[in-house]
Amino acid sequence: MATIAIIDYGMGNLRSVQKGFEKVGFEAVVTADPKVVLEAEKVVLPGVGAFRDCMRNLEQGGFVEPILSVIQDGRPFLGICVGMQLLFTDSVEFGLYQGLNVIPGHVLRFPEGMREGGEDLKVPHMGWNQLSIKRRPSAFSDVEDGANVYFVHSFYAKPDEEGVVAATSSYGIDFCAAVWKDNIVATQFHPEKSQAVGLSILKNFALSKA
Repeated sequence: MATIAIIDYGMGNLRSVQKGFEKVGFEAVVTADPKVVLEAEKVVLPGVGAFRDCMRNLEQGGFVEPILSVIQDGRPFLGICVGMQLLFTDSVEFGLYQGLNVIPGHVLRFPEGMREGGEDLKVPHMGWNQLSIKRRPSAFSDVEDGANVYFVHSFYAKPDEEGVVAATSSYGIDFCAAVWKDNIVATQFHPEKSQAVGLSILKNFALSKA
């Protein structure tokens, strides 16, 4: 049984995530086999690109049912960037597209004309930004409030229930930077690109029981 399975559905920075786990002493298997995902102790869903394309590839690769089964079984599950957005009900990127609907809520685009400090803000939101910790899953056990992490995104998830928000960040508006629901932790930012803070999150996830 693979301890940590990273889902390869053609839409993620897979090797960077795998190397992140290796740096903190854990082996993670990149797999395009739904059976390996179904049997894994812990599962990581990364994601880069458009929500629509990511969801289509998950469906065509036969990953939807294994993902839902892993989550229902209570096994630790980590979503990263679009991998977090896919957990929500739907996204307005390039139309309206249905997600996995594990976490009720919607994926929205940053508003036009955002300004901060008298300057126009560019979309995508790209670069380092601070976290405001709201709730602390075990993966965030040693992440300090105000820690800097790395973002690259034009869309953000808005949960129906504020209670699932683990952290927020601010870019013109306050937005959800991480969620925590039962055995699911998911981040809009990239832990694998967030240096010591991100590596700590990966290590804590690898050690987590649920």
